[in-house]
Amino acid sequence: MAEDGEFERDQNYITTRITADGRDGFPVEPGRYRLIAARACPWANRAVIVRRLMGLEDVLSMGIAGPLHDERSWAFHLDPGGRDPVLGIERLQEAFLARDPDYDRGITVPAIVDVPTGEVVTNDFAQMTIDLGHEWAAHQRDGAPDLYPEKLRDEIDDVAAKVFRDVNNGVYKCGFATTQKAYDAAYERLWDRLDQLEERLTHRRYLVGDTLTEADVRLFTTLVRFDAVYHGHFKCNRQKLTELPALWAYARDLFQTPGFGDTIDFDQIKAHYYVVHHTINPTGVVPKGPDTRGWLTPHGREALGGRPFGDGTPPGPPPESERVPPPA
Repeated sequence: MAEDGEFERDQNYITTRITADGRDGFPVEPGRYRLIAARACPWANRAVIVRRLMGLEDVLSMGIAGPLHDERSWAFHLDPGGRDPVLGIERLQEAFLARDPDYDRGITVPAIVDVPTGEVVTNDFAQMTIDLGHEWAAHQRDGAPDLYPEKLRDEIDDVAAKVFRDVNNGVYKCGFATTQKAYDAAYERLWDRLDQLEERLTHRRYLVGDTLTEADVRLFTTLVRFDAVYHGHFKCNRQKLTELPALWAYARDLFQTPGFGDTIDFDQIKAHYYVVHHTINPTGVVPKGPDTRGWLTPHGREALGGRPFGDGTPPGPPPESERVPPPA
């Protein structure tokens, strides 16, 4: 937290990469690594979506940390015995300390762990999804989309950077601000950007080009949490997402696209934010609403054209063990 009350995100991640040529010492190998995510976390949600879209479920296993944690890190309190069934650990912290006993930075999801050693390889969420889309190409399903096409990378990077600064991280800057000045500034940046995105998406189906890209994945994970937690809990309350015609229709379009909405557990999302953030919600009371059934209503975005998966195809249904409750 800055002296002026502005929230500052620790972005000092472990940047080791898992690559096809293994140049960082970690080659792509089916079955060797485990993606640790949390249904509650928007940053982890990105990796869960891309893993689904690429069809990597059989080559990259996934462990789900529960929505509750303390200062020590995310815990596997939803698993039998409170331990991840593959890694055998109670807290993600153990994988970080296995790599570096003196590790003193943030213990975050998503993280990819080397199963044989139990050591975390990376928690660099931004690079992780790009690598799942390209470095793991030899093991992707037939019809996997290209979410980061070379000819659109500059535009994707530009849009994604603005979305990260003002929206993805902007909601946190509103929620964790400790002075009125810091909150007001974050609030204005957030809504200026959402207004620009509303205009951008009024006449185009996707953020960049006519197919799904990394930019859409990155915006979606914030939008899907907006009314449930950011609007009230983080004081981002000029309007609800459901009151923004283009963004609400766009978000529903993505939610109803295989690989997006089938990764979302609204109960875990609310449990995390309202229970873990004691300074914002000291009672720990979790709201019953909002009604999430609207996510399944018609969106009408097909009229704008576009091909969600380009020359690819939708992923199949998620494995039984990874299915989430439908909106209710």
